[in-house]
Amino acid sequence: MSIGPFGSLRRILGTHYDVRGKTVLITGAGQGIGRELATILHRRGAAIALIDIDPAAARAAATELGDRALALGADVADREAMDKAVARTAEHFGRLDVVVANAGVVPRPATLRTMDPAGFDRVIGVNLTGAFNTVRPALDHVLLVGGHVVVVSSCAAFAPGMGGSPYMISKAGVEQLGRALRVELAPHGATAGVSYFGVVDTAMTHATLDRDDLGRAIDGLLPWPLSRRITAAAAARVIADGIGRRAPHTIAPSGWEVYALLRGVVNVALDRRLARDPRLAALIRRIENRP
Repeated sequence: MSIGPFGSLRRILGTHYDVRGKTVLITGAGQGIGRELATILHRRGAAIALIDIDPAAARAAATELGDRALALGADVADREAMDKAVARTAEHFGRLDVVVANAGVVPRPATLRTMDPAGFDRVIGVNLTGAFNTVRPALDHVLLVGGHVVVVSSCAAFAPGMGGSPYMISKAGVEQLGRALRVELAPHGATAGVSYFGVVDTAMTHATLDRDDLGRAIDGLLPWPLSRRITAAAAARVIADGIGRRAPHTIAPSGWEVYALLRGVVNVALDRRLARDPRLAALIRRIENRP
């Protein structure tokens, strides 16, 4: 017979986690993956707190959902603002069960030698510190109800980082944040998971990779099937279904699964190969000579 907190957790993990009647807080919910996720979970019966740096986008998304939706404008890099947003959510709905730290930004292509330090700070501040600012004030609420936390990392967490290292660094940090949470929440009967995505077809992707000549060149380095894109709606379904089974991790597209599993071996050989690749050397020079 299972006893103690870990026994309770084993029983929890053996059941489906139904979001109906639960409250879910999502950052970056005004567009892209966050907005699609809000729609899916709302349809499944959850009350949704939509948090976005653009209050108008959050309000538009909440209006579209109708009942059981609360729009809040907040920058995840602003710790005080996130404390207030979490408190407002719990006050408005009377509970907070699930938190999804989804908000993120990408840097302009640059090497570590040539990038603007302020740009580095912004990416880390939003993607990594912002995830902490989102999760930390919500944990007592989540523990009270045996809820679930999702942090959105990226396959960039374990892919080569040339030309966009702040993003890769931040997402590797988010991965470790999520892994730590998974273990730390377990004795309390709550769970956490990390979501990893390859290239998701969003406005951020179009601005960074499609409408930027160097971004297109960097994107072109990814071989198939790693270069395959998924829609924001597909990514949101992966997160939503992962919440439904309290998944410790989710990853999409599926081509990244093998890479993730073998990364310790693959990356040693890959880094050596890339360091000797004349095409990549030429691309790095282009990036560094960019006005």
